[in-house]
Amino acid sequence: MKKLCLALIFFASFFVNAQNDNSCTCCSPEHSAFDFWIGEWEVIDSNNGTAAGKSKISKEEGDCVIRENWTSASSGFTGTSLNFFNTTTKQWEQLWVDNAGTYLKLKGNRIGNQMILSSDEFTKEDGKNYVNRITWTKNDDGTVRQLWEILQGNEVVNTAFDGLYKKE
Repeated sequence: MKKLCLALIFFASFFVNAQNDNSCTCCSPEHSAFDFWIGEWEVIDSNNGTAAGKSKISKEEGDCVIRENWTSASSGFTGTSLNFFNTTTKQWEQLWVDNAGTYLKLKGNRIGNQMILSSDEFTKEDGKNYVNRITWTKNDDGTVRQLWEILQGNEVVNTAFDGLYKKE
């Protein structure tokens, strides 16, 4: 009987301590580095001031993943990205997929008020190597600028997208 009581006390103590464990696996400052992008946004094309689309960005999976859901303003184009801090590589990673069947994998880190993620090098039909680089800048007024550049070496050869995220 004494052994049974000790066992019950042990299991009760373990169960109570497990319930009171307020630890958060993804609550480090590194895991919060991209939180400035979270929200519901109207996205404006910076080149011409027209509506580019809407984006809803939320933290999910126990605050370990930032999910983006994108809808374009006019073309019916949609996409989603999963963004997370990889504790093994100490980098942020993004996987973007869309309803056209394309995908993009990026990795990088926050530097100051910018999250800068880049793809691995890839070769286009012209036989030259390129890199996608997307920079999200946290602006003082609460907006976020997303600048997607195509680089050849260290030179920007094209701007794929330049948008301004404004909270709805």
